[in-house]
Amino acid sequence: MNLLPARNWALCALAFGLVSTAASADDTAEAPQKYLLQYKFAVGEILRYDVRHATDVRTTIDGTTEKSETRSDSVKAWKVTDVLPSGEMEFMHVVEWVRMTNDSGNGAGRQYDSRKDAQPPRGFEQAARAVGVPLSLVRIAPDGEVVLRQEKHPQPKPSEDLPITLLLPKEPIAVGAKWSRSYEVPAKRKNGTTMQIQTRRVATLRSVTSGVATIDFEYQILTPVEPYVRAALVERLAQGTVRFDVERGRILSQEQNVDKRVLGFASEASSMHFVSRLSERLLDSPDERGKIQQTSANIAP
Repeated sequence: MNLLPARNWALCALAFGLVSTAASADDTAEAPQKYLLQYKFAVGEILRYDVRHATDVRTTIDGTTEKSETRSDSVKAWKVTDVLPSGEMEFMHVVEWVRMTNDSGNGAGRQYDSRKDAQPPRGFEQAARAVGVPLSLVRIAPDGEVVLRQEKHPQPKPSEDLPITLLLPKEPIAVGAKWSRSYEVPAKRKNGTTMQIQTRRVATLRSVTSGVATIDFEYQILTPVEPYVRAALVERLAQGTVRFDVERGRILSQEQNVDKRVLGFASEASSMHFVSRLSERLLDSPDERGKIQQTSANIAP
């Protein structure tokens, strides 16, 4: 019978011991921490956000260039009216005041401020009627999915791929995890026919620090489209970041940006440069909330 020398046995035992220790360490390694991101509102609560939106569009067709700029500052409020046992939350969406500026590039910029203008300038009548009145009653699930929406004021029907708030994953996730939501969007071709465009919004949990989750998101067009269609959808192509309070269950702030060029959308030599910046910030302190003026223009029906 052949026996390994004692030294070899000792080496084998040492190697086995190291392997066992390494395996044990792997088995006991901590799994990455996971976070359940859910909206949490309370009955009677009012969430107010300072909203700033700026859009610059520059188009060139047949050698002629046109520019337009729009700016708006506003305060939107979500007035929570009910919280169901299922966790679904119901709130009234109201724009409490707005200041808007439109400039078509010819130096004839127009302005409207609902806190100052008893009568809106021409072209701002529809916006003025929507200030200080309930716009819609919305019920969302804890992940942000809209369960019910009742329009209380005439306004364009919202598109499914432009949700009222960021949709969250239904299950706990770790930092670095991604989730997405797919949509089918109708769009008209240049020849007048309609096609269905596959799109999606992808989100990533970048970090969680001091109870605040930082989430990156991007809107993507998956279907190959001609420049004419892409120009029609360019406003959707936003990238941005959301800061979410994990414990209190609400967005603290968000930014989304679009900076896209589309060539050949109208003719071979045509071009469009679309730039948009949108930011929202929760007005969370008593001083900020106290400064809000809830006024609306006096608009004749």
